Amino acid sequence: MLIRLGTRQSALALWQADYISAALRSLGHEVQLVKIITSGDVSTTPLGESGGQGVFTKEIQRALLDDRCDLAVHSLKDLPTEVIPELCLVAVPPREDPSDCLLSRDMQLSDLPLGACIGTGSPRRKASLLNLRPDLLVKDIRGNVDTRIRKLDDGHFDAIILAFAGLHRLGLKSRITQKFSSDEMLPAVGQAALGLETRSEDFETIQAVSQLNDLRTYAAVMAERTLLRSMRAGCLAPLACNAVVHTDSIRILARVFSPDGKTKIEAEHEITHALDLDGTQHQSELILLAEQLGREAAKQLTDQGAAELIHQAHA
Repeated sequence: MLIRLGTRQSALALWQADYISAALRSLGHEVQLVKIITSGDVSTTPLGESGGQGVFTKEIQRALLDDRCDLAVHSLKDLPTEVIPELCLVAVPPREDPSDCLLSRDMQLSDLPLGACIGTGSPRRKASLLNLRPDLLVKDIRGNVDTRIRKLDDGHFDAIILAFAGLHRLGLKSRITQKFSSDEMLPAVGQAALGLETRSEDFETIQAVSQLNDLRTYAAVMAERTLLRSMRAGCLAPLACNAVVHTDSIRILARVFSPDGKTKIEAEHEITHALDLDGTQHQSELILLAEQLGREAAKQLTDQGAAELIHQAHA
């Protein structure tokens, strides 16, 4: 069957689209790319001032709803958690390493001079950095991966923060000065995972695309997205989390910061299970457990006062 795949036009988005296209072609399907320009691609306004939520995904979702494409490939961290009944998240392929990385002129974070200027467009990364180094000057940076690296090379910043996954996918790992541990910087919800979205009633495409789903990754990101939705935080809140599905348990670690990084609230929660993850009969049970995990971790954060920190970030 022919599958029209909607994608943004950045180098990273096209890599992701080509990766999924190759996987679908290996299953015997024909794939046609439908390239879409989103408001996030053309805006030069900082994400916090432009609304942020959905700026990289709404136009692609609209193309799905208008039947201009059959499948959307999203960077899952960009996809809002609000439910659109006409659309469904069919599959999440295996996740890349979700770590964040420092790119600088041969210095790690601890080596940067007092008051060094760091570029990031993420409130989460900004708060995490300031929690580690309150002396830093953290400034907003926009543009695709190549544009941000060029701004670093041109001397606009002493260092920038980018996701390991994007650098790996684009063959730019050699630019990494330091890969942060989860203790140093916890990733965003859904970071390094791809979300494959279709129309809810396009059963033929759903059947084809669902073969690309990795159950453990899908369950992990459902836990993270449920936490985000339960916190009513949105993608611009200084909230970080990472969930991992093990053979007999699901674990999540989550943090919420004040915008200036001075306050950090953390929750860690685990649910054990006795499910056969290699079979198909327990898939729905695993997803329900993952969503339960996300809700319970959100309650832990809320009980510690996380709602006030999120309110500060949105003020």
